[in-house]
Amino acid sequence: MRTTTSTWWRPSPARTAAPPRIRGDIPRMHTAARAFETAWDLTPMSLLDRNARRAPVTGEREKAARRGLTESARESLQRTVREAAALAADDADFLTRLRDAGVRVREHHDENGALDGYAVALPGDRADHGSRPVWFSGRTLAYDLSLPRIRERFHPVVAPADLALAHTRIREAATLLTRAGRAEGAGDVAALGDLLVVAAATAPTPVRDQIRAAAAAFEQASRAPGTRTLHGTARAHFKASARALEHAPRAARGGGAPAVLTLLIALVEAVEAATAWHRAQEHDAQTRAAAQAAALLREAATLTGAPPPTRNSRPSRAVPRTVRVTPAPTRGPATAPPVTGVPPRPNPNPGPHHPQPGPNPGRSR
Repeated sequence: MRTTTSTWWRPSPARTAAPPRIRGDIPRMHTAARAFETAWDLTPMSLLDRNARRAPVTGEREKAARRGLTESARESLQRTVREAAALAADDADFLTRLRDAGVRVREHHDENGALDGYAVALPGDRADHGSRPVWFSGRTLAYDLSLPRIRERFHPVVAPADLALAHTRIREAATLLTRAGRAEGAGDVAALGDLLVVAAATAPTPVRDQIRAAAAAFEQASRAPGTRTLHGTARAHFKASARALEHAPRAARGGGAPAVLTLLIALVEAVEAATAWHRAQEHDAQTRAAAQAAALLREAATLTGAPPPTRNSRPSRAVPRTVRVTPAPTRGPATAPPVTGVPPRPNPNPGPHHPQPGPNPGRSR
């Protein structure tokens, strides 16, 4: 007897399901949440902060741990690129500073040969079983490290001034910042962020970690939402002071506690002015970031052997009192979060390199 085999149980041809699209899911979820709040008359929550610091992902942190590094490649590159951008005068100067810092650089040019993007890689950081370096475009490192935003930082080269004049300029800029409007103040706090980066890079060893942590904390405060102008007097003072710190003799930078303390007091006044300005503009996240940076700078001043300035202490003749703007209505003073420690210092010796531009360079707008 002939038998037939039923085919009902046979599996159908395999269907390849498309993977879910999760790229950019957080901004889309925030957009959907805002729509639900409007439709159902709910209390609106805070908007998505697009100026927050871009932290390394889990894979980047685990890779750094396997290599015995104290920070990920992204964090090392963020700091190196930010230091180069803070002092660069033009495109060529910026790229040269990156290469001098031991970073691999890949340029992108448009059809006319003009530079319109760049990418950086840390020597030794490779992917695909070591077959290629891991490149980061400026835009993927941080919101304000794309080439157009870096070009906004460029400032005409000024003659190096002594540190005493730099301290005076910082205090004058702090006073101007308290009276700045929204657009002008946004440009001023960006320049102040660059000044803190330069101060951390040139600081003497006893206070370098604290100033570096303060610069990292202030990073978000340097990115104010909205438009900004780049021609304010306070911004020019901050940029000139950064140049003075770079060119000052090393003995003048860290030759003694009085010189370091004078600089730190000026920086505290400037950061407190930025805190008050952000509070008046109702920038909550930036206010908290600036307040934390001020607390870290006061901690650094304590390490010099002299007490740092406080809000209730009477300033001496050498330390003018910081002028503060009036906080916005219904806004209380921002409280600096407790300082629980200082991040470990990164590995300062990435080693030599030879840039190897690839066939399809990364593009950053």
